[in-house]
Amino acid sequence: MNAISAFNKKLAASITSMVSTMWCAYIFALIALISLPGAIKSGDTIVIVSWVAQTFLQLVLLSIIMVGQNVQSESVEQKINETHAASLGEFELAKEARSIANEELRELKKISSEVHQLLRDLERKIALP
Repeated sequence: MNAISAFNKKLAASITSMVSTMWCAYIFALIALISLPGAIKSGDTIVIVSWVAQTFLQLVLLSIIMVGQNVQSESVEQKINETHAASLGEFELAKEARSIANEELRELKKISSEVHQLLRDLERKIALP
């Protein structure tokens, strides 16, 4: 079952990539135009409207819509990648800021400890006499 499923997915992806091109839309338009003279010769409005709706629009618009979706997907993907890169940059800046803050905190603790030691020494000197 997995082999059949994998084959079907590959086949569907292959057909989709072929149909979702403007070249395919052009070919479909040419194919649809082959039957246009017959539709016009019939003189029947329903046949002409049917040709436009069922033959031309369905064949040609399918490929054009798929191309448009691909273009939109690429645009969204580009924005996602840009946002991801910007987020990673912000994250690195935050890590750097956190590292600097930790270093400053260590220095402040060291200074505080030294001041406390000086005050204790000063208290002992004052308390001696």
